[in-house]
Amino acid sequence: MALQIRTIDHVVVMAANMERSIKFYCDTLGGRARYLQRFRDGELPVLPIELGGAVVNLQYLDKPAYLVAETLDSGTVDVCFRWDGTIAEAEAYLRQAGIEIIEGPVPRWAADGVWGQSVYFRDPDGNLLEFLSTAEPIEPLFTE
Repeated sequence: MALQIRTIDHVVVMAANMERSIKFYCDTLGGRARYLQRFRDGELPVLPIELGGAVVNLQYLDKPAYLVAETLDSGTVDVCFRWDGTIAEAEAYLRQAGIEIIEGPVPRWAADGVWGQSVYFRDPDGNLLEFLSTAEPIEPLFTE
């Protein structure tokens, strides 16, 4: 089976200074923060910032979300690949390749706002990778 990755959907950046990072990605690069109030209220562990057709998810370096790279430092990134197949096909591909799925499938939103499902796994260096499929969209868990 050939791997059918369409694009990078989003990356996660570990921020040492959250306000400085928000200012940089929003004011300097022209991004738009989604769910800013929910993030500031502690309801979300990441702050999605739309940049063009992709998203940069900011996380606090000193308070990372539950699923992150094995080794963290300021500027560490995790990568989500947009998968055009179904989440079941992504799972089958990873299993066939002998890659352990560390979480999923779980509901996640894509950079374009469509809700789908993701599976998480690691590369040989412990970096967190994700396949996100919206081939079978799901109902949003929340809206802005």
